[in-house]
Amino acid sequence: MFSPKTLLAAPLLLLALVFAGCGPNVALVDNVPPPAFGTRQIIARPSGGPSVAPPTRAGAWVPPVPERKWRYIIVHHSASPTGSAAMFDREHREHRGWNELGYDFVIGNGSLTGDGQVEVGPRWLKQVTGAHTGVHDHPEFNEFGVGICLVGNFDLGRPTEAQLQNLATLTRWLMQRYNIPKSRVLGHGMLKPTDCPGKLFPWDDFYRRLN
Repeated sequence: MFSPKTLLAAPLLLLALVFAGCGPNVALVDNVPPPAFGTRQIIARPSGGPSVAPPTRAGAWVPPVPERKWRYIIVHHSASPTGSAAMFDREHREHRGWNELGYDFVIGNGSLTGDGQVEVGPRWLKQVTGAHTGVHDHPEFNEFGVGICLVGNFDLGRPTEAQLQNLATLTRWLMQRYNIPKSRVLGHGMLKPTDCPGKLFPWDDFYRRLN
């Protein structure tokens, strides 16, 4: 539980955590194969900001434009106690200089949005390159990787049950729709030196839910 003093400091802590991102880690995936496919023309529409999709209604996740040949699913945490797609969109624009939210999906923890609520980012709606997993010499993780961010700091605790359930539901849908094998469902920290999505993220539990 947070003390009153901690709660008063939460806004400052949150801002620091959002900018700090994910800490160091050495568990990397070696020799990740490059994608054996080309890009396709993407028809974009003007960004209207993140829109909310019901947590388990897969039809709401179908993009309204021609779809990319997605090949990876990459899981992140926000490294902050609270958050939402709108909040991260604003921070990414104002403090990182990006044109919009870097992730494709954000899954809430009950703080600023519902517990397990899946929000769809504007990049997914337009089917454009993400800005969530920049790896030197491996642009495919942003070009063809679906970035899913769970709100929370999983160096300090686990995702909620609702977050895990809906992360698994979304991931299974993406795997089936784009023929993505479980071997390409990865954590941010498997691809570069970072703790993201946190040392306490329950990988064994999550992978079992994908069967």
